[in-house]
Amino acid sequence: MSEALSYLLKARPEAMKAYFTFLKDTGKHLDPKTRSLISVITKVHSQTEGGFRQYLPRAMRDGASPHEILDAILMAFPTLGLAKIVWAIDILLDMDIPEFSLELMDAEPGWHDLIDWDDVKKDQITHVDKVDGRSVFIYRSGDDCQVYDSRCPHQVTNIPHLALEGVRLTCPKHQWAFDISSGECVDKGNRPLNRFESRISKGRLEAYW
Repeated sequence: MSEALSYLLKARPEAMKAYFTFLKDTGKHLDPKTRSLISVITKVHSQTEGGFRQYLPRAMRDGASPHEILDAILMAFPTLGLAKIVWAIDILLDMDIPEFSLELMDAEPGWHDLIDWDDVKKDQITHVDKVDGRSVFIYRSGDDCQVYDSRCPHQVTNIPHLALEGVRLTCPKHQWAFDISSGECVDKGNRPLNRFESRISKGRLEAYW
């Protein structure tokens, strides 16, 4: 949420509550994916960068594929115009979301080789950088492990390894903090890190995405 909206919620709580109630009620007959896609388009139309960065990953969480998001934006061309569409795509490219890379747009989900299992130390966090377009954090406890996407679930900011203190991982953009041992968000936000299914194959740790 922007600083301006936070201010208005505090300065005019009743008015803002009515506004958000209106928005929620007007979309109650839409499925979450459709509602999120409409929200993406409205953010492009108003050229609200913070909102666009927020609703783009939300649309993906609600089940919209990269192709569906691009189609929704392009279908709104008569209303948006080329300049606003280019504005949105420039931001999208700056977000560096792996799913929107030309290499992965049409790729089928599958297993990806990460690291030799013996190199994943027990009760420690291992960071693996740039595996087929993604970076991950691995937490190993005994013979079990969890593999997490390095991208913050808020606005898909790639969280660097230096943001890790003990088992606490803090996104530098909006300070969402996560417990790497569980993936749960422990400060600021309300969504956990995205966890990938993992397995050990021939002594190598692999993750599925």
